[in-house]
Amino acid sequence: MLLIVFLLLAFALGSTPFSYLIGKQVKGIDLRQHGSGNLGATNVFRTLGPMWGALCLFLDMAKGALAVFLMTWLVSTWPEGAATPFHISADLFRIFAGFAASMGHTFSPFVGFHGGKGVATTGGAFAVLAPWAIVVTLICFLAVFLTTRMVSVGSIAAASILPFAVLFFELQGGNPSCTIIIFVTSICGWVIFKHRTNIARIREGTETKVGGAENKTDSDSDAGAGSGSNSGNNS
Repeated sequence: MLLIVFLLLAFALGSTPFSYLIGKQVKGIDLRQHGSGNLGATNVFRTLGPMWGALCLFLDMAKGALAVFLMTWLVSTWPEGAATPFHISADLFRIFAGFAASMGHTFSPFVGFHGGKGVATTGGAFAVLAPWAIVVTLICFLAVFLTTRMVSVGSIAAASILPFAVLFFELQGGNPSCTIIIFVTSICGWVIFKHRTNIARIREGTETKVGGAENKTDSDSDAGAGSGSNSGNNS
């Protein structure tokens, strides 16, 4: 029962639409009707300014981190050597919590099951699961983003490098978790797939750049942002 409660709590944490709340509190606007229409930090950055965008990014990452942290605490209370529920490894339960938070962010019931692409929330989850890998990935994201000024390109690059960073640090630790390695590879593949419309625009040279002209289409990426459009590009 505690596992179910914690997983529901993780989903609820992820569902908290901070970008929507910030838009309402700061300017009294629904960000789904402004900028790109996305409920993510990039749209907050463009619409409300860098301070609010940075705050939204931090809060979206904190959702995933807190969900995994709470589940980590719960599994740490299990007696050593005792059989785990359903014989599932503790690492997998921690991953379930991060996944639940990411799905909550992607399909938030508080805003009509809209959300973002889940990059920031998933990144927060892995900040607890694989902190050093996230440091490397964040550096990669910043380097690519500052070079291209495209959040989507930085997010795709980060999602591409994260599995290799996790594998490296897991092997360095001497007790690699195949569960975490398989999961991060799968979720990063999903994140890249969710950016397929961004990839098409990058190829066409029409992808929106930070500091460039506004694009009313779903050009945001949830490393800072996500897709809240009705077209199914939610994160």
